[in-house]
Amino acid sequence: MKTKDLEERIIDFTVFIINMIEDVKNNYAGNYYGNQLIRSSGSPALNYGEARSAESHKNFVHKMGICLKELRESYNCLRIINKANLFSGNQVKMDKALDETNQLISIFVTSIKTSKSNNLNIKNR
Repeated sequence: MKTKDLEERIIDFTVFIINMIEDVKNNYAGNYYGNQLIRSSGSPALNYGEARSAESHKNFVHKMGICLKELRESYNCLRIINKANLFSGNQVKMDKALDETNQLISIFVTSIKTSKSNNLNIKNR
């Protein structure tokens, strides 16, 4: 996947979550987890932009790791919202959000592993 394509995909994911939050119940738990989901799902888009301008390989891997951490947080937050019946929207939306989050997690895990491996290969030359 091209860098620009991944950036667009993460931004689309963030916008999808923002729109999806409208269907989270307006009660204490819904507001708490909905607000947390907004923060954690928006963070990867912002941090990936920073990773693209990283000052070093170490900084790049660190920023990518933050993206991964926030995506995992988003995934768990979505699961909590779903299991606690805090989502009043169409279950297809929830399933799509969970699937996309899981796919993005896989992409970031692979990207971090590849980056670390490539850096190690460069150092061993």
